[in-house]
Amino acid sequence: MTDGSALETLLAEVGACRACAAVLPLGPRPVLRASPTARIAICSQAPGTRVHETGLPFNDRSGDRLRDWLGIDRATFYDESRIAIVPMGFCYPGVNRRGGDLPPRPECARLWHARLFPLLRVDLIVVIGLYAMAYHMGPKRKPNLTETVRSFRDYLPDMLPLPHPSWRNTGWIRRNPWFERDLLPCLRAEVARRL
Repeated sequence: MTDGSALETLLAEVGACRACAAVLPLGPRPVLRASPTARIAICSQAPGTRVHETGLPFNDRSGDRLRDWLGIDRATFYDESRIAIVPMGFCYPGVNRRGGDLPPRPECARLWHARLFPLLRVDLIVVIGLYAMAYHMGPKRKPNLTETVRSFRDYLPDMLPLPHPSWRNTGWIRRNPWFERDLLPCLRAEVARRL
């Protein structure tokens, strides 16, 4: 079985997954995109409600901001032959008491990631948010998100950490001007080099 057919089979299995059905407030709808030819993987947290409704990852204002950070348009972003989008949790996890989304369900990583990532041939993982950092960076990450993102050069050329592009992080971006000044030009150059 080729990597392409193995990945296609695995993606069909993921699409049929119902492991968390009893605890998902909107029911299961796994959302991810992958291809054996993609050189970049966007690895984030979990889909929000709009993504759950449409089945298209980052199909919201966070996605608009992320595409701006990456320096690419929607067509390029959604070209799965070039960019894989593999969150920590594939289904919308629900909302917490403060109005934010719950953490990604842990079942996805346990059930699927170890089988999925060996079939991808990416050479840059854009790691978005603490949950993805914990999984993909492990002990290499710094004690907190700010220090991890500020140390982005330490993880190149194969990884680049980012905060979540949510509007909730606008204050963080303002308090850390180095992010737009230093990291974003580097991110755009790394992405352009692989596209």
